[in-house]
Amino acid sequence: MKNIRNFSIIAHIDHGKTTLSDRLLEITNAIPKREMQEQILDSMELERERGITIKSHFVRLLHKDEHGNEYILNLIDTPGHIDFSYEVSRSLAACEGALLVIDCAQGVEAQTVANTYLAIENDLTLIPVMNKIDLPNNELEKSLNQMENVIGIGRDEALLVSAKTGEGVDKIIPSIIENVPPPKGDLSKPLKALIFDSWFDSYRGVIILVKIIDGVLKKGDRIKFLSNNTKHDINELGVHTPKPLPTSKLSAGEVGYLIGSIKNISEVKIGDTLTLEKEERVKPLPGFKEPQPMVFAGFYPGEGSSHEELREAIEKLTLNDSSLSFEPESSPALGIGFRCGFLGLLHKEIIQERLEREYNLSIVSTTPSVKYRVTDIKNNIFEIESPAQLPQPQKVSKIEEPYIEAIILTPETYLGNILKLLQNRRGIHKKMEYIGAKRVYLTYELPLAEILYDFYNKLKSISQGYASFDYEIKEYKEAPLVKLDILINQNPVDALALIVHREKAYTMGNQIASKLKSVIQKQLFEVVIQAAINKRVIAKTVVKALRKNVLAKCYGGDITRKMKLLEKQKKGKKRMKRIGKVDIPQEAFLAALELE
Repeated sequence: MKNIRNFSIIAHIDHGKTTLSDRLLEITNAIPKREMQEQILDSMELERERGITIKSHFVRLLHKDEHGNEYILNLIDTPGHIDFSYEVSRSLAACEGALLVIDCAQGVEAQTVANTYLAIENDLTLIPVMNKIDLPNNELEKSLNQMENVIGIGRDEALLVSAKTGEGVDKIIPSIIENVPPPKGDLSKPLKALIFDSWFDSYRGVIILVKIIDGVLKKGDRIKFLSNNTKHDINELGVHTPKPLPTSKLSAGEVGYLIGSIKNISEVKIGDTLTLEKEERVKPLPGFKEPQPMVFAGFYPGEGSSHEELREAIEKLTLNDSSLSFEPESSPALGIGFRCGFLGLLHKEIIQERLEREYNLSIVSTTPSVKYRVTDIKNNIFEIESPAQLPQPQKVSKIEEPYIEAIILTPETYLGNILKLLQNRRGIHKKMEYIGAKRVYLTYELPLAEILYDFYNKLKSISQGYASFDYEIKEYKEAPLVKLDILINQNPVDALALIVHREKAYTMGNQIASKLKSVIQKQLFEVVIQAAINKRVIAKTVVKALRKNVLAKCYGGDITRKMKLLEKQKKGKKRMKRIGKVDIPQEAFLAALELE
């Protein structure tokens, strides 16, 4: 066990984490040169295209030092985005050390700080790596100072590398062997293992990634999960090199995969503890929690797709992603669809893109919303995921919404505009400090609902891409929230309803009504668009009817002929308005997202 090192690579998005893991695979000859390709651990097409890691990956590397000692290095590559921070924290719990990668052209960013805190909570040894030293515009001195001031790691500890060219990468593995402690497991104790990832394979069932904390796990053992007490037989054990390599057992300190008689991925929870069926004394490992969906949106079949096809596709995706939840819902405007729960906005975007690409579907997605906590007049507390579930105002005592704590790092130049943006989004100022000469570290409390609508894009555009942002869900707080209904020809459209702050309701209502006017096509009858709170109309706009010139055939003759034709047209338009259906395009739902 003293020759095993379990480590992870953590970094802000785009700081070169995946490129660095490619170099480590190359150095340890884990992959033949002819099979080497960029982003080798990012196997999903979407990951390669966007340059982000969506799923955790694990690979076992073998290294022999100059004295002939052989070491097993287990590299656990983690997702970089905040939506997957629980997955990251469980992957870090399976390690004893981490490489903290910092792009020396960008310096310390918000997620660098957040990931450092996660690593410190899990008691990991941190090895700072200054990446991209080959770039002509690198600001190495500045980045080293920020690392000292913000994270508190001495500048002389940093390894200077370029993952792209391979410069300095050979110092990383000796540094891991020297600084990262070996795992502390005990072979004689009863089996205890941490599940840090899982996915579904259509031929082999559920594949689980585990780190053995104590004891030994053998092929053929019967295991149980402590969170739900389900029991299974193990058919295969192995490690990834990065190709699967079956083994007969996994001992304390080792990381590997197991395949059992498990057909349903919902039985396997990330962060859960696994032990042998006969063991009664094993206590669960700390830190386990069920993944909580924070953002909700409706998915409806678009043109050329049926709701059955959509259901099938979503069911297949949940096999690979247990944090995606869904339930059927129907809307008068959009028909039958599904209310889906996501970990965050990026998670929603990825799921929607995968459904459209992999299953060839056309999807209409409704405005995202968050989970609100409602207390009624009888003091019953319940949670709602969509505006349609909100009871009548006279039955509601109070509504609470989730708040986040946001970390923003920005150059001083853009501070004024960023503070204005945070105030517009109902932010509460917590802390502001200068790190280095011209960089500011801000801590703000914000309602989660306020960052759903293009907050990130706005932050990036006003700071010319230099500000970075990271957040953590904190608590629920009471707020004066109201339901804003959008009516088209007196019919409320559920999918366009929003829960908004009372002060913003009038502005939002006006903006949505005028935006819809520009995207709803003219009909042969007048279309009235209204925004209302509790049946009181606060904004109204009208899409004028297309006029057909019924008098074109009247040349000369009596005026009564013309009047007769116009009266007939008027009656027809009246009837059409009563029974005519307005087709609402997908742009109408996106219009609500693009509001200031």
